[in-house]
Amino acid sequence: MATLSTQVVALTGLAPTYAAATGGGDRMECGERNFLHVKNGGGSSITVTLDATAAVRGQSVTDPTVTVPASGERMIGPITADLFQSASDGLCAIAYSGVTTVTVASLRI
Repeated sequence: MATLSTQVVALTGLAPTYAAATGGGDRMECGERNFLHVKNGGGSSITVTLDATAAVRGQSVTDPTVTVPASGERMIGPITADLFQSASDGLCAIAYSGVTTVTVASLRI
């Protein structure tokens, strides 16, 4: 599991760098202005799952999933601490149904 470095969008511009999605999943920083950008270069759709750590009245929140179409991309977020922050490391865990030709970036506006 790799930890994605958060890149900050600035008035001077940002040319984000993308990392290959990791088969065992990735982790990223949580924040009200943080989001995940997923690019799927493959011929089949993939599913991205965010590990929800929150509970409401003692009931676990369902892990959100996002389908990224073949040759498509999705911006997912905000990745807020109240929903996704792990107690062990303070990060959000991300899983992918497939990682071949999938690249990701952790961004903050």
